Amino acid sequence: MAGYDYDLFVIGGGSGGVRAARMAAALGKRVGIAEEYRFGGTCVIRGCVPKKLYVYASQFPEHFAYAAGYGWTVPQASFDWQTLVANKDREISRLEAIYRKNVQGAGGETFQSRAMLVDPHVVHLLGDDRTVTADQILIATGSRPAPHPALPGHEHCIFSNEAFDLKELPKAIMIEGGGYIAVEFANIFHGLGVDTTLVYRGKEILSRFDMDLRRMLHETMEKKGIKILCHAVSEWVRKRPDGRLDAVVTGGKVLTVDQVMLAIGRLPNTEDMGLEGLGIEMTRTGAIHVDQYSRTSIDNIWAIGDVTNRVQLTPVAIHEAMCFVETAFKGNPTAPDHETIATAVFSQPEIGTVGLSEDEAIKRFAEVEVYRASFRPMRNTLSGRDEKMLMKLVVDGASKKVLGAHILGPDAGEMAQLLGIPLKAGLTKDDFDRTMAVHPTAAEELVTMYKPTYRVRDGERA
Repeated sequence: MAGYDYDLFVIGGGSGGVRAARMAAALGKRVGIAEEYRFGGTCVIRGCVPKKLYVYASQFPEHFAYAAGYGWTVPQASFDWQTLVANKDREISRLEAIYRKNVQGAGGETFQSRAMLVDPHVVHLLGDDRTVTADQILIATGSRPAPHPALPGHEHCIFSNEAFDLKELPKAIMIEGGGYIAVEFANIFHGLGVDTTLVYRGKEILSRFDMDLRRMLHETMEKKGIKILCHAVSEWVRKRPDGRLDAVVTGGKVLTVDQVMLAIGRLPNTEDMGLEGLGIEMTRTGAIHVDQYSRTSIDNIWAIGDVTNRVQLTPVAIHEAMCFVETAFKGNPTAPDHETIATAVFSQPEIGTVGLSEDEAIKRFAEVEVYRASFRPMRNTLSGRDEKMLMKLVVDGASKKVLGAHILGPDAGEMAQLLGIPLKAGLTKDDFDRTMAVHPTAAEELVTMYKPTYRVRDGERA
């Protein structure tokens, strides 16, 4: 390794790449990391973090509206989009500086440059017009929103990246897609007062989530005033003389809006990096193929995070980075564990989920018990809100192991993080039942649903 400039060179300064660089440098390894845009990657700069800030901003109208039931008189409120964008930018810049500083503080060297692979041990830094050598190379370049070049008028559309920095808040927006990004932005824009329409080709939003959550969120969003068109796609988008957009969707319906946002999936960032020239094996979607330890088809080159298209979540990329360091530098081969990952959708109300959905459990287990509670949470009583909360446990009827936990309602994401621990540990419904409730809380329902709502045996509901 002494013959190389670095023991490890990381391409991509997102959450996964930075964690790997920082941990390796802390071990005394010579580490370099290149990022062509901004350190922090998608999550910090144009993803999870700014998204959550905008979610908070969009929730205030409901808080104001329902405060009267608790004795508050709230004066007429107004919202300034430019203030939100400026304050978001300030926070993102602070976080970006921390990411860069953490690598440098551990002893790593950072480069603001696009990087390409020249051979298995050589990286060309385009911004500096120089090459460096490394014993081990880690690719962590993430993903980007999928374009829709076949859509006539696609050049008039925006993606999640641009949505954070629009010059002005649109009066009306059409969002195409039914995944968590589309659903979250639909709720954000609606909460900020934008006339919002969600267009999705599938039969129900949020595929792969538990169907009860999907249906109840759909109903709640529509009650709030968000229009949802399923079994529909955009057929073309045209710019009008007044600057607005006409979007035609399935069936000939014309939506006149100020913005059309496409949220139809993400693609791995693997183009123009020299990967094909080295013979690195790729998947059909352009993702880097890796083994269970995140190693590519070239022994000293590894890949983690969205660029591998395994599980596109920031904590997963960080976990993969930590496993990579264990494997490559600590002599402790560690495969990332992608089972039973807790996750959240920051819709309004939000979703928190971990483990198998009911439909998945039915396919794998002969008998499944479903515990289900739908109720109006206490915070909605005096406010006069009729919005309900859903809690659901999916249990193996034979072993009583809790296979899945699903929540729709306030603080669902926070609950999902804690539920991830008992489900990861393989605890049973009896363990849940033995746990004392915290009263009065919504979460106490998770330990007080003593009898199954229904059972499913061999695919048939009993």
